[in-house]
Amino acid sequence: MADQGDVRAVLQYVPQFRGKTFVVLIEAGLLPEPAIAESLLDLAAMEDVGVKLVLGVLGGDLKDLYDWTLECEIMSARLTRPFSDPEAIAEAKAILGRGQTVVADASSNDPLDPQVVAFALGMGAVKVIALLEEAILIDGVPVPAVAASDANALAASGTVTGAHLLRAAAEACRRGIPRVHVLNGRRQGVLVDELFSNEGVGTMVHADSYRAIRPLREEDIPELLGMIGRSVRRTKLVERTYEDIEVRIGDYHVMTIDDNVVGCVALHEYPGEAVAEVACLYVKLNHEGRGYGVDLVHHAEKIAAERGIPRVFALTTRAADFFQNRVGYTEREPEILPQRRFRQLEESGRGSKVFEKILATPS
Repeated sequence: MADQGDVRAVLQYVPQFRGKTFVVLIEAGLLPEPAIAESLLDLAAMEDVGVKLVLGVLGGDLKDLYDWTLECEIMSARLTRPFSDPEAIAEAKAILGRGQTVVADASSNDPLDPQVVAFALGMGAVKVIALLEEAILIDGVPVPAVAASDANALAASGTVTGAHLLRAAAEACRRGIPRVHVLNGRRQGVLVDELFSNEGVGTMVHADSYRAIRPLREEDIPELLGMIGRSVRRTKLVERTYEDIEVRIGDYHVMTIDDNVVGCVALHEYPGEAVAEVACLYVKLNHEGRGYGVDLVHHAEKIAAERGIPRVFALTTRAADFFQNRVGYTEREPEILPQRRFRQLEESGRGSKVFEKILATPS
């Protein structure tokens, strides 16, 4: 039986990917047949959910791979022109317009070379995905996400295997491709593991902000309530209703990865008391251990400092070690709280510990 978390992780991407064009490059002559077969089955599944696909074959027998697409029930049609042909884009768009997947001969191209990138741009591709024998490794392991702006310095650091691919992916992003994924094509299931999870298993080079913290939007409130519900039930967080959050929506910020909400924090100000509370701190279970909680707390502190608030506090029943050792808070007596918050704490009977941090505010 599929893990429910895995199913949810896949389903959240379906509406994002539907109707979008992906250019997928595959080193068919170099990769093991079982890995190619599984990738084609995954492409068939993506076709089923409405992804528009262009499959570029980098070497190997084009006819064999085309026949494999038919065996996997991919509704494919062969492109009669090379990527470099000025008419190739129009022909490929016509094939996609019929609801078919394009299979193209890319044997005269290197992965991510300028002709491939120009073709992908002409197709309006939101992703270029390269299934290669050679992957990008940094200090021997894949790094899930690299900003295009950081790629050249990283490639020159001497720590990167496949530095030329990293540079080429970054150049593709600079030319207008939002995301370039370089994957180990020998790994079975690599496409699904990369595309249908927030963290991925290969290296994604991105032109935009892959991980961001932004203000909560009204349409995010149901997601926020569902996300924190587990901790509310276990008394780690104060219970909140839709209306509670809506009336103070400006206090809340969420962390997103690939536009999916994975964590939250609130900053509640106490006007006239020169203090604010860091509250509603939560990171989804499958994103714990990556430092996201620290980033969320620091984001709230930055907002407080920018507003000239000299100190912040947090109340917790179970995260004392986090606040003391990860983000540098000091345990204090409840009497340091604003009067209203002190009364709320006493009335709640929660027995929360109080932690405080003095901020360096702009002069």
